Amino acid sequence: MKRKLIILAAVLAFDVLLACICAGAAADFLASAPAAAGTAQSGLKEAEPGPDSLEEAPGGSGEKLIALTFDDGPHPVYTKKLLDGLKERHVKASFFLIGESIPGNEELVRQMAQDGHLVGTHCYSHEDLTKMAPQKAIEDITRTNEMIRDISGQLPDHIRPPYGRWSDDLEAAVGMTPVFWDIDTLDWKSQNAAKVERQIYKNVGKHQVILLHDVFDTSVEAALTVIDTLAAQGYTFVTVDELLID
Repeated sequence: MKRKLIILAAVLAFDVLLACICAGAAADFLASAPAAAGTAQSGLKEAEPGPDSLEEAPGGSGEKLIALTFDDGPHPVYTKKLLDGLKERHVKASFFLIGESIPGNEELVRQMAQDGHLVGTHCYSHEDLTKMAPQKAIEDITRTNEMIRDISGQLPDHIRPPYGRWSDDLEAAVGMTPVFWDIDTLDWKSQNAAKVERQIYKNVGKHQVILLHDVFDTSVEAALTVIDTLAAQGYTFVTVDELLID
């Protein structure tokens, strides 16, 4: 009998110990459950945001941005016509100027800057910079930059190298950003407004730089028509620095 009582007491003691262990584990689980649930919910929200939480930043993948660029100016007649047309449409463009074309057209350069257009350099005499002696090329660029600065008050940061020919050495020497293009309208070749427009419509897409020349009346006519057409289709016209930053 005494032996049975001892065994029964041991069993009861074991049951009590087991109950305590289970109670402690349950308390620990309940304490940690809310934190784990919060972590899981937070992770799900970050990984799979709902449509209402998505806000597209300006220049995002849904925005269609176009940079119209004009080389070889300023032209006393056609550049003026273009500037007035852009102002009427509240559109900004980018101009890359030939140094030897600036004298006599200073007011046009001043208007470009005042109207908020990007005014860049296309060099002094439209020569292939990579075929010039390095120091001569640098002097050509610097001379044009200083002419633009003296008129507009702003030293150009961007250059459109003639024929699109450029080098890392020149970039390091002058510290300017070269600007190339996505769509070459070949406006200088056709000098036909309708052909220029078709070339743009055929190739236009998001975030593109379009090459034109403001020394042809047909190019100016085409540019203004394209602005009206593409603006109606949701395109936004920006300067190249805005497009490159984006």
